[in-house]
Amino acid sequence: MLAMWLQSPVGSSVLGNLGGLALPVLFFVVLYFLMIVPNQKKQKKWQEMLAQLKSGDKVTTNGGIRGTVLSVKDDVVILRVQPDGVKLEFVKSAIATVSTDEQAAA
Repeated sequence: MLAMWLQSPVGSSVLGNLGGLALPVLFFVVLYFLMIVPNQKKQKKWQEMLAQLKSGDKVTTNGGIRGTVLSVKDDVVILRVQPDGVKLEFVKSAIATVSTDEQAAA
């Protein structure tokens, strides 16, 4: 170990270690901006959508069930599902999308 330390030039070992560290750091910075930031924006938009749920909105659940919101409580949504008008209770986080009348007409 001591022989290797004596044979290596002093300046190159410091620069070599910093150069070897720059690539992984750059990789994680790029990974953060390409994957984590867009996911955080998507999560925030989804939470805002859930906060704006109101009676009469047409929604689709994560399981693919489509219905009309009858009531919204703290973390529970009651949907009316067609064709029989059955009322189903879902956790708010199970709502995948909200389709308003403007979106349905387009």
